[in-house]
Amino acid sequence: MPLITLILLPFIGSLLAAVLPSNARNTESTLAGLIALFCTVQAALYFPEIADGGVIRQELAWLPALGLNLIIRMDGFAWMFCMLVLGVGSLVVLYARYYMSPADPVPRFFSFFLAFMGAMAGVVLSGNIIQIAFFWELTSLFSFLLIGYWHHRKDARRGARMALTVTGTGGLAMLAGMLVLGHIVGSYDLDHVLAARQLIQNHPLYTTALVLILLGALTKSAQFPFHFWLPNAMAAPTPVSAYLHSATMVKAGVFLLARLWPALAGTEQWFWLVGGAGLATLLVGGYAAMFQNDLKGLLAYSTISHLGLITLLLGLNSPLAAVAAVFHIMNHATFKASLFMAVGIVDHESGTRDIRRLSGLRTMMPITATLAMVASAAMAGVPLLNGFLSKEMFFAETVYVNTTPLLEWLLPTAATVAGMFSVAYSLRFTVDVFWGPPATDLPRPPHEPPHWMRVPVELLVLACLVVGTLPAWSVGTYLAAAARPVVGGELPTYSLAVWHGFNTPFVMSLVALGGGVALYALLRWQRAKDAIDAPPVMQHINGQRAFETTLAVISLMGRNGRRLLGTGRLQWQMFWLVCAALVAGTLPLWARGLPIGDRVQLPLSPAFALLWLLGAMCAVAAAWQAKYHRLAALTLVGGSGLCVCLTFLWFSAPDLALTQIVVEVVTTILILLGLRWLPRRDESLRVPTLAEERRTQLRRYRDMALTLAAGGGMALLSFVMMRRPFPDSTSTFFLENALTGGGGTNVVNVMLVDFRGFDTFGEIVVLGVVALTVYALLRRFRPAREVMDLPPQQRALPADVDTDLGSPRQTADTAVGYLMVPAVLVRLMLPFATLVAVYLFMRGHNEPGGGFVAGLVFSVALLLQYIVSGTSWVEAHLPLYPRRWIGAGLLAALATGMGALAWGYPFLTSHTAHFSLPVVGEIHVASALFFDIGVFTLVVGSTMLILTGIAHQSVRSHRYHSARVAEEAQTAATPGEGPWN
Repeated sequence: MPLITLILLPFIGSLLAAVLPSNARNTESTLAGLIALFCTVQAALYFPEIADGGVIRQELAWLPALGLNLIIRMDGFAWMFCMLVLGVGSLVVLYARYYMSPADPVPRFFSFFLAFMGAMAGVVLSGNIIQIAFFWELTSLFSFLLIGYWHHRKDARRGARMALTVTGTGGLAMLAGMLVLGHIVGSYDLDHVLAARQLIQNHPLYTTALVLILLGALTKSAQFPFHFWLPNAMAAPTPVSAYLHSATMVKAGVFLLARLWPALAGTEQWFWLVGGAGLATLLVGGYAAMFQNDLKGLLAYSTISHLGLITLLLGLNSPLAAVAAVFHIMNHATFKASLFMAVGIVDHESGTRDIRRLSGLRTMMPITATLAMVASAAMAGVPLLNGFLSKEMFFAETVYVNTTPLLEWLLPTAATVAGMFSVAYSLRFTVDVFWGPPATDLPRPPHEPPHWMRVPVELLVLACLVVGTLPAWSVGTYLAAAARPVVGGELPTYSLAVWHGFNTPFVMSLVALGGGVALYALLRWQRAKDAIDAPPVMQHINGQRAFETTLAVISLMGRNGRRLLGTGRLQWQMFWLVCAALVAGTLPLWARGLPIGDRVQLPLSPAFALLWLLGAMCAVAAAWQAKYHRLAALTLVGGSGLCVCLTFLWFSAPDLALTQIVVEVVTTILILLGLRWLPRRDESLRVPTLAEERRTQLRRYRDMALTLAAGGGMALLSFVMMRRPFPDSTSTFFLENALTGGGGTNVVNVMLVDFRGFDTFGEIVVLGVVALTVYALLRRFRPAREVMDLPPQQRALPADVDTDLGSPRQTADTAVGYLMVPAVLVRLMLPFATLVAVYLFMRGHNEPGGGFVAGLVFSVALLLQYIVSGTSWVEAHLPLYPRRWIGAGLLAALATGMGALAWGYPFLTSHTAHFSLPVVGEIHVASALFFDIGVFTLVVGSTMLILTGIAHQSVRSHRYHSARVAEEAQTAATPGEGPWN
């Protein structure tokens, strides 16, 4: 089975879970569990192929010319992480089935959960470093949705925003680092990068690439000083915390460090940056964990500390330390996931996670207490548990490290102190919660959870015991397979024996255990004496405060800048925008000059000159009429647009002309709807003073000068481009290859759906996003009363008296009524316009037309029905669902591209098939036809969603005014009522 299945199945399951009913909790959890379990079993079956250093590699052509192919790659290390991501995910799904309340939107939870699982699997299995960055950002996005799942809570929204800001910013830096790394190697292929160690480390850009990549890795794994986001992410549901902070989200950073260890490690820069961050995080996280009163907060800071331990091991530039890091990644996932689930059980059954309120749960929840104590002992590094083995390997690496004398003394000391911290906070987790007298002031009486809710914890704790007592038998083969790719293929000598004799690392373990017990007893005595609740040192080392201060400063600067430079007047915004564009276009031309080509010019055509004289007159008249009559100005602007269309025809560009004229129609309707929101001009207002008149005239002269400069500049650029010799233009390639390479004679359409199909796909995605954004902004928008209110003397006038479309009272049907267009004729135009749209669509690959212009023609035909018949008639006779059209269009375009991938060709590669029909004869159909169907469908959906959304608001405004006028008329006619009686 293809490796990509491990990535696609969770995303497919996410889509299915999103459409399930909210009360089908069993169905949703079963779906998610079956997908996760199937992927786990499938990943496990790959082990024989990668056990002895093998690599499974599957490649799909995407953009071969840029070295951006879709590569799915699994070696031993990727296999180990796949098992963690999918295996722990299966257990968390089972746990979440019982943890989540039926009142929660469970489909949304499992949809986000499966999407995050797919994104994490994509990070692990990517064989292209740009592909890693893509899935990396997806993990940040879906973790944001999971952390903010309970979005009605302020702490959830705050934690989600903080996590997304920190990890997303680090991800952007990492993307830049990947681009630099690919530039150094000459390829983005992971195999090529891992094999180019000397080339990378000897390159002048090595430090730049390293720092940028480390920013992504350290922010994702919550390393100091970026550690503050992880405790705030504890506002997520406990299943999310158990998954994100044991096997996936925060492990992505250390995964990347280990993944690139063969290429980037071994230098002084790596040692100080990675090792220094790991050491600081190890101590800061362990120290802070001892003072947490929230059980999840304690586990969050302990996770930070253990991630610092792994990072420090990877930073020591030792192959044996790298093996220890891989081993601790495996061990930490088991005991930390079980501890988070145990905390969720305690919270679920007792109603609180506050350590100060919990006590004596051992008598009320004996099985859960036993499981939690075993898992916390593994976290503390107690012998005969898996945490002890990897922590002792860590102690050994700090003892035998070969570095400066100061560090040779500091590292073992810091490791021992960190071990004491881990024992102390593990004792606080167990003794303070499960021992002592039973608590009496809990929200609800504690009891054991349902058995299947406890099964995931039991399996994980069993793994801690088995690995701790029989390490070589249980995990030895898998550790060797996972560690071999990290160290570059040749494993160092190491032992997984439980007993290595009475040596320095074992003494350090004893000191850590004894010192941790003493430290816990001291802190408990001091807490009882002084009632300390927060670590004093951490009050000064507060990354969260620095983060929030930075955001506040940025927001203040933005507010001051907006107050200084911003304006609500559209005219000023357009003025500065055009000025900026003019300066940006002038500076490079001023510096480098503007050479004019020697292409032979055609003689000036009087007809063409007359055409543009008319266009210029329309433009100037539109600017003049805008002062007096908006409808007349809009009509004149349409005249200029018509001249542009004729110009395209003059220059043999019928496709552009056809598209332009339809866009003109749609834009005119859009502006008509927008004009209705403008306030009506009242000629009875005061007459402006002479100084105001002069300022207005100066502003008009200034705007005219700017317009002439910008327009003249564009005309000059166009003239220079057309004077260039034709063979120098890239259009030669498209003219020569449109038919042979794209299967069509219409070069413009072939470019859009074939040569530049990926660009077009991005553009229709943007169009769909814009339409959905407009819909989201307008569906709950209600205009302010002062915008809709009319002057009192005009309220009793009938609506059809006003002829200025600036009046917000006027509706679209009134505007058409002036044109005397019967509704029946417009309805008869619909089938005719549909036929025209189909004709334009079908001929688009060889003649002027295509999906975009056909979609606009069909949209105009539909919109006319709204204008003449009203919303209610159209929705009753022509039920349209624009959002579904948008979704169908995106899926059709994406399916066309994925179909090429399925046949082994690059994404959106076009193919042509020939058919012979009995009556029609021989025809050829290009696969780009289906892509064009997606464009057509999305354009129809987006156009209708935007325009009808604005029209609905206008109808609401008209109804509001009608009701207001009727109410005031009734009030005036009733004796004894009204303000004047």
